[in-house]
Amino acid sequence: ERPLIVDAIEEARAHGDLSENAEYHAAKERQGQVEATIGDLEDKLSRAQVIDPTTLSGDRIVFGATVTLADEDDKPVKYQIVGQAEADAKVGKISYNSPLGRALIGRKVDDEIEVTVPAGDKYYLVTKIEFI
Repeated sequence: ERPLIVDAIEEARAHGDLSENAEYHAAKERQGQVEATIGDLEDKLSRAQVIDPTTLSGDRIVFGATVTLADEDDKPVKYQIVGQAEADAKVGKISYNSPLGRALIGRKVDDEIEVTVPAGDKYYLVTKIEFI
């Protein structure tokens, strides 16, 4: 997107007086937004650590664990604890920072947990912890 913005700025400059050139100011504003986003992404990448769940083990739920729970109807549900950017509950990936993720971190098999969600309180039993 950077090259497109540079082109838009050049085109707007060609229209003359920059003090009242809305296209120029809009392109410069967009350039600032894009540069801020790039800076944010570069910062996140510089601090990121790759975690291979298959190298983890233990009897407690941690980031990267895949957890099987029994809900109030004893129906099994399976989730992997992931980062916020990867989270997608529809495919079984929940953020460690979500209400359920926070309730699960540090728990063991046979622990019962209660989670408050907009629809009310939900109860689960931890039935399995895997690192796959």
